[in-house]
Amino acid sequence: MLWSFIAVVFSGWLFVDATYRGPKWQRWLFKPVTLLLLLALAAQAPVLTPAGYLIILGLVATMVGDALLLLRDERMMYVIGAYFLSHLLYTIGFASQMTFTVFWPLPIALLIIGAVLIAVLWPRLAELRWPICTFVGMTLLMVWIAGEQYFARSTDHSFSLLTGTCLLLLSTILWLISHFRYPFSAAKATIAASYFAGHFLIVRSLYF
Repeated sequence: MLWSFIAVVFSGWLFVDATYRGPKWQRWLFKPVTLLLLLALAAQAPVLTPAGYLIILGLVATMVGDALLLLRDERMMYVIGAYFLSHLLYTIGFASQMTFTVFWPLPIALLIIGAVLIAVLWPRLAELRWPICTFVGMTLLMVWIAGEQYFARSTDHSFSLLTGTCLLLLSTILWLISHFRYPFSAAKATIAASYFAGHFLIVRSLYF
């Protein structure tokens, strides 16, 4: 099992490195390879509960979104839809294994983050305004559910989920800002690093 973790980390590192300074073919190769390795890692979990299967389906939806992202911008609506579905499946999986409680500072902080992000992006979104608002809302809900699970039960499992979802939120924020508002030179590598680390930690939670 250790070799599976090493393979995922090594493949993800090759993709992140390629986004910063490597050839285009390396980026195109190691992004799907890393996700396939994550799928294999999730499938090898000691016990696959319904939440585990939902995480696997979420990874598949993510792969579809990544494939669509390689096409022209006209496909952006479908990309957003695939990523929305991925985060929805993750959220349902997290919610299926928790006792619901409310730690109020968390949803308040997430609402502020979401409001600021939408305010920054809104003038540049055009016809994608509501799809992206819905996607951002789904991502914030995913983090909230993972966070409530952590504050209710501070276990390694819930900590891995919370950290993973926070990294996915970070990658989502950076991706949207870079794509629609303020492109910056380190965007691709930073987004890739937080993106793969987030999915990796969510899959890793299946081993606790």
